[in-house]
Amino acid sequence: MTKRRVKDVAASVRARLQTNAKETNRPFQEVLQYFAMERFLYRLSQSPHAEKLVLKGGLMLMAWRAPSSRPTKDIDFLAKMPNDVDSVVQVVREICDQEVEPDGLVFDASSLEGRIIKEDADYEGVRVSFRATLQNARIHMQIDMGFGDVVVPSVVSMEYPTILDHEPPRLNAYSRETTVAEKFEAMVKLGQLNSRIRDFFDIWLLARQFDFDGQTLADAVQRTFANRGTVINVEPVALTPEFASDTAKQTQWTGFCRKSRIDFAPESLQEVCDAIALFIKPVAVAVQAEQPFDNHWQAPGPWRSATQ
Repeated sequence: MTKRRVKDVAASVRARLQTNAKETNRPFQEVLQYFAMERFLYRLSQSPHAEKLVLKGGLMLMAWRAPSSRPTKDIDFLAKMPNDVDSVVQVVREICDQEVEPDGLVFDASSLEGRIIKEDADYEGVRVSFRATLQNARIHMQIDMGFGDVVVPSVVSMEYPTILDHEPPRLNAYSRETTVAEKFEAMVKLGQLNSRIRDFFDIWLLARQFDFDGQTLADAVQRTFANRGTVINVEPVALTPEFASDTAKQTQWTGFCRKSRIDFAPESLQEVCDAIALFIKPVAVAVQAEQPFDNHWQAPGPWRSATQ
């Protein structure tokens, strides 16, 4: 394809993204960011590395077509591959260079930078940053990869939704049950030090908008805690009134909602924590007691027995 043709594609795509931003009342830069992440996922799906990476994190809220979700600027994966920085950078490089039908985007493999990330005392991953461009618009790309986690009941094969009319990425992804389990495990482990306010929003949103099978969620919680070496706690600090009423925590919640332009969530962190407790505590109690949990959650709850 000629350079002129590539430029024409980029100009057309940019114009369509600007129209989309106006129609959806979102900033153009946000739409551009999501488009770049979507097309990176498509390159992954067309590459030899598709089976090595399982999509997780904030993009899953869009993948599940949650009616309302939070903006995100990075792509999170569970990686089934060597966890050294050089290996991860090489995989990302090859995905950036994967040949696909032109979509106007250029992923600059020469700008790749990788480093170890360690967000808590026990688990580390690899972060890769690089640049992408659409015409003269620059996009900062960030890929975070974690290792060694389990997905219950299993990895899900899914089609990721597209912004325009390009071929959609088809890739492996997390289950909602394991998403909840990992975020709850972080709440238990981090306690009062927890600053991952987005996890509170994500669990609140998932419980509000999706149904859950109780035993499947309990299995995900049990296996996630066991795999990460965390003891189950049915009264975690992060769900206590003392935590939610802490001025600093409430300020973090308010700031998160404002920055993410979330106007549909409760203003009170206490209300959010109460909703999460209603959802997750019965599951935690069953897991701790090693008892079955065959209840059903029909959003937005509460739990009901199978006979109800």
